[in-house]
Amino acid sequence: MHHFRYAGQNLHCESVDLAEVARLYGTPTYVYSAATIEDNYTRIAGSMKELNVRVCYAVKANSNLAVIRHLGNLGSSFDFASAGEMRRVLAAGASVKDSVFAGVGKTETEIRLALEAGIYAFHVESEPELARINHVAGKLGMKAAISIRVNPDVDAHTHAKITTGTSANKFGIPLKQAAAAYEAASKYPNITIRGIQSHIGSQITEVGPFVETLGKLAPLAAELKEKYGISYISIGGGIGVVYRDALASGPFSWWETIPEAKRPLTPEVYGAALAPALGKLGLKVLLEPGRSMVANAGVLLTRVEYLKRGQGKNFLIVDAAMNDLVRPAMYDSFHEVVPLRRDTTRRALVADVVGPICESTDCFAKDRQIQEVGEGEYLALMSAGAYGHVMASRYNARPIPAEVLVKGSAFEQVTARETFEQQIANEKIPAFLK
Repeated sequence: MHHFRYAGQNLHCESVDLAEVARLYGTPTYVYSAATIEDNYTRIAGSMKELNVRVCYAVKANSNLAVIRHLGNLGSSFDFASAGEMRRVLAAGASVKDSVFAGVGKTETEIRLALEAGIYAFHVESEPELARINHVAGKLGMKAAISIRVNPDVDAHTHAKITTGTSANKFGIPLKQAAAAYEAASKYPNITIRGIQSHIGSQITEVGPFVETLGKLAPLAAELKEKYGISYISIGGGIGVVYRDALASGPFSWWETIPEAKRPLTPEVYGAALAPALGKLGLKVLLEPGRSMVANAGVLLTRVEYLKRGQGKNFLIVDAAMNDLVRPAMYDSFHEVVPLRRDTTRRALVADVVGPICESTDCFAKDRQIQEVGEGEYLALMSAGAYGHVMASRYNARPIPAEVLVKGSAFEQVTARETFEQQIANEKIPAFLK
């Protein structure tokens, strides 16, 4: 569910007319709904009411300081995959004491910073990483709390570029080797074994892969609890979100018209399926959602530059580009494209929605039907709150886009659009070229 809907003819985020945001801050600009983020957090945190659950938001999905602060205020902890993400949590004024550090390539510097910050646990991806964490902790005279990320070899049937739980992926230690890895960890003097973790991928739209993973993980977790006294199990994130007909997924009435068997996976269905097995373990449960917290809470606003009518093909050329939102080019992903001003008297147009970058992959939608729009009018790319701004680049020397947060009728720019001067600030011409 989300808080984007038409009020009259104009698309609103909560109580804010998005055309007003576009006129004030320009385009391309990301806009996030604080109410949607809060709703998503509340539903996920409450999905297993009888259990001791802690939500650790996966910062990689959207690392804007205001988004992090909002989630911290709601009670969320964090899952970060780099020291930079951890520093962003700290810069936002949030705590990392109950947060976890994931990632396959942690450097000594990152490990040291995380230990000094007092994180809850490292999620260890390999036995060499165990040795490195022990070494760094020893130099600091500390003990490092760890969980091993177990790769259960479960196919989540998601996009090949975002699956993480099969034996072909770089993530985690294979289930068959996990007991030996824990045995090795128990012998390191500067390691404390705290839990067990698994994460099988992203944008998973059915509960089966989660149930299969927990079925494989639970016996090992029970064994580790008895042998090493682990206190928690982390089952990662990965709940999928609605991308097609995303605008329609706002009102609850629309949701209720879909037969239950065909509805997208919800936090409630997810929790009901996993809570019984988790409850038997008697462990704290960590959830690490990212996309499901912020994807449908954000849109990318863009301005139409040209309507180019070709031979058998129309092109709607906008000022946003693949450098601003790379998901369609990188993952062939679908984003609904809607006008900020809806006019039912206009005829429909079928066109490719494309950006100005000199790449054929700079395309947001192919042969998409939309109301006819012209130069200077605004569009919104829906469900752009996750893996949007965080993956933005400066390709074609384009500036990083702005970000705006909405709460009720209030809105504020939380990231200013990058200037050209900022873009080249760290570059210089060497003396031998002068």
